[in-house]
Amino acid sequence: MTFEAEITPGMAPGDAVELGCLVEQVGFDRLGISCVALWPDTYQLQALIAARTERIHIGSMVTNPYTRHAAVHAAALATLQEVSDGRAFCGIGVGAGLEDFGIDYPRPISTLRETIGAIRGLLSGESQSLDGDTVELHDARLLRPPAKPVPIAIGTRSPGVMKLAGEVADVALVGARHLTPEIVARYSGWLAEGAARVGRNVDSIEVLPRVTLCVSEDEDLAVESVKRYAAHYLDILGDHGPPVDPHRRREIVATLADARGWYFDLDRYDPPEMLRLVDAELARQFAIVGTPSQCAEQLRTLMDLGFDGVSCNLAAVQRESMYVGLRETIEGAGEVLRLLGR
Repeated sequence: MTFEAEITPGMAPGDAVELGCLVEQVGFDRLGISCVALWPDTYQLQALIAARTERIHIGSMVTNPYTRHAAVHAAALATLQEVSDGRAFCGIGVGAGLEDFGIDYPRPISTLRETIGAIRGLLSGESQSLDGDTVELHDARLLRPPAKPVPIAIGTRSPGVMKLAGEVADVALVGARHLTPEIVARYSGWLAEGAARVGRNVDSIEVLPRVTLCVSEDEDLAVESVKRYAAHYLDILGDHGPPVDPHRRREIVATLADARGWYFDLDRYDPPEMLRLVDAELARQFAIVGTPSQCAEQLRTLMDLGFDGVSCNLAAVQRESMYVGLRETIEGAGEVLRLLGR
């Protein structure tokens, strides 16, 4: 059973590195560093954390195929694989928040397919030439290819990208946030369809759900800290989300027009009406949240759905800084892992 944690680096780089080391100390197996436009750089932070850790696997959670050329990704991954002594992975998806750069995610599936193929080819050490729709390479070769392959993890909520994960990924990250047996079966079907296209055994793909995790001995504060997450995903998932009275759903989604900042940024503005409309029950439809014992019980229920582990997007408790709030969640997550027998 794999337990994965993601840190969103909305803080000084040194603080993010300290939290990455703490993630290893409390018992997680993999660490993802969010790739957020204009925030501290994901690959540089990964390398810094790799130099300070010994066991945990490290990668992006997730990066995208648009803001870096496939060859730039490959060079960064080769560097990380060498610095970490073989503990690198590549987490990639379509991406988000790129509209301010004029990027409207053209041809997402073909762009991902070509990017992943180019990354894998370059990491193999062989000379690569590719005249694709989105990626070009002309006799390109890495100077220092890695000695060990770098696993590819694809994270998505999209049927088409989940099918692509079935074709090419080592790890598939189910991004639905709200998970039921029916929803899990739907994602499993998409993954199996993609695997069947290329003759892969779908059982060779590690499948993890992406969940928001916020842990504090102050249950009410933890719940308050993820209400914006719940409103955000309620809007994104639409009819695929949990059953909510239509009038209440419209009211909650309407409050997002007044919200400011990323939903995971501790400096965001959450409208008071949103906080009133989203209660603890609805928050827990989209997040593992509460005290360590409560979170452990929620994770046990989630793992009963048949996953190979859990990928936890760590949410900061609302404290004086993101560093302090994330540290509280990470330390609480250590107790959660202990309760789960880690």
